[in-house]
This record gives sequence, C-alpha cells and structure tokens, in this order.
Amino acid sequence: MKIFSQQHIFGYSWEQVSSANWKKYPNEMSTHVIAVDVLRREIDPETNILKTERLLTCKQAVPRWLLTLVGGQEVSYVREVSEVDLKKRTLVLRSVNLTMNNLLFVYETVMYKPDPTNPTFATVFNQEAQITAFGSFKRLCNKIEEWSVDRFQSNASLGRAGFESVLNKVTNTVHEGESVLEIMTERVKEGVFLKNKAV
Repeated sequence: MKIFSQQHIFGYSWEQVSSANWKKYPNEMSTHVIAVDVLRREIDPETNILKTERLLTCKQAVPRWLLTLVGGQEVSYVREVSEVDLKKRTLVLRSVNLTMNNLLFVYETVMYKPDPTNPTFATVFNQEAQITAFGSFKRLCNKIEEWSVDRFQSNASLGRAGFESVLNKVTNTVHEGESVLEIMTERVKEGVFLKNKAV
C-alpha cells in the first residue's frame, strides 16, 4: 500500500468553500471528471449534518502496458459520500473506486475546515489517499501503486487550480455569516444539486 497526502490553504471562508464544493465539476482543469450524479441526499434534523452520496464518472488516459496486463477501460466510476457538519464546521468527503477495485483499491479522504490561524478568511484542505494494488507479483503491484500515486499528484494540482477558479466564480453569491444549511437547503429546493452533471 502507498499513501498520497497533501495539505493546502484556500483563501476563502469555510462557508464559501463548502458551498462551492457542489459546483466543483465541471471545471476547465479537472477534465477527467465527465459526470457527477447525486444518488442520495439527506439532512439530519437533529444534528444538521448534510449527507450526500454521489457517483463520479471519470475518463483519463491509462498506460497501455496497464490495460494490456489487467484489461479494463478508460472510463471509471467512483462512489463519494460526504458529510457537512455545521456544528464542527467540517466538510468530509470519502470516496472509493468502483471500477477494477479487485486489482487496484483507492480509498480517499478529504476534509475542509476553517484555518485555526485565520478562521474567517481561510480554509484548510487535507487530502489522503490509500492506494493498494492486488496481484501475485509484488513488483507489478508496486509499479501500479507508483503510477497511481503519480496520477494522484498530477490530478491533485489540477484539482486545486480548478477549484480555485470555481471559488472565484461563486464567492460573490456566498457572503460571510450566511448559513451553509440555508444555502444548501435552498439549492436542493432549486434542484441545483440534481442538475450538477458535467457534459
């Protein structure tokens, strides 16, 4: 198993980042994400935790040597489950690949929380991915895991840049002190989440 991790500070409030997260795709930098479908969404009336399950459809170049060895296709699917905790002011996203997970299993955790040194105007982004390849040949498994870490590194930098561009576009609509629950409830009513599908 190999682990990829990174931390980044976004110069936006947690409210702005949490709300912009639902409009993250499509963006011009993360072109490998071609569709996002909401499978389930509910707000716990006691805790005010918003839980969402989404299916992400991705298409990216897979090395020919890998396709030759294990088969498969360029289109893959990822299940993402997120929780927005208004009391703790955290957004946690957990995702796992559904495609070829008997050969390569990727479990990713992402957390957004206010920057303790500047909670009003900055948000800390933490990402960790546990990458495990399965097979009889350890050398081949290591090579697949190394390729996956490199791919994560490349996609992570593009993802940050893409999210920055999304944040720039939506920050005018999310103001300081505005309730994240109110924003999200309103957008659910408008059907915004259900229309969040890349083309």
